[in-house]
Amino acid sequence: MALAAIFAVGCIASAAAQAPKLPAGFIHLRDADPTIIQDIRYAGSNNFVGRPLRGYEAAECVVKREVGVLLKSVQEELARQNLSLKMFDCYRPARAVADMVAWSRDGRETPAQKRYNPSFSKADLFRLGYIAERSGHSTGAALDVTLVDLKTDNSATFDPNKDYADCIANVNLRAPEGSVDMGTGYDCSDPKSHTSAKSITADQRRWRAKLVQVMARRGFVNYSKEWWHFSLPGAGGQAYVFPITSRK
Repeated sequence: MALAAIFAVGCIASAAAQAPKLPAGFIHLRDADPTIIQDIRYAGSNNFVGRPLRGYEAAECVVKREVGVLLKSVQEELARQNLSLKMFDCYRPARAVADMVAWSRDGRETPAQKRYNPSFSKADLFRLGYIAERSGHSTGAALDVTLVDLKTDNSATFDPNKDYADCIANVNLRAPEGSVDMGTGYDCSDPKSHTSAKSITADQRRWRAKLVQVMARRGFVNYSKEWWHFSLPGAGGQAYVFPITSRK
């Protein structure tokens, strides 16, 4: 086991050397495991702000190297069950966090933005703990993730011109995410998104529990208010501002 882990770290380090320069200790997740699906929401318009956030110059998952090694291990376990991880967010530049703060205080909220916080104003997101002014994502040790059932049709894509229901509506009415139904959409600021929420179906609870368990076996800790958010204790440190750029 120890030799395998050392070999994995060595292979990842070699691959990362071919990618654009990142701060020491960071890698592009594709260099650790290219089979992990990525849908980096803040690099496009399919998010609660409705546009790319500052610092997201490419839709790439960047993480600390030890986080990448552990995610590769998770993916290998899931692959045997015809499942896959899907990354929604990984390293988040501190400038993107500042962008979120400014958005929350601009006094405007469109219907599309309201889909993500149907029960209260976006001005309350920080007070209620759904967004933090200092994010663990900016250390490279936190990530947002879900599960994909590879045996099902995941081809539906987000249409920015479509009027979707809010994030707590039935999965057939919400914006498509190409993943299992966790009971709410990603980035849904609502009590229904709390990992142990009772207001979801048995199947939705089962999927949430599976994600928490497979991540916990590698040391990742879930944030109780967001079923999708995990962090790796001890792997954090300082917050970074470098932009997310393409690997090539």
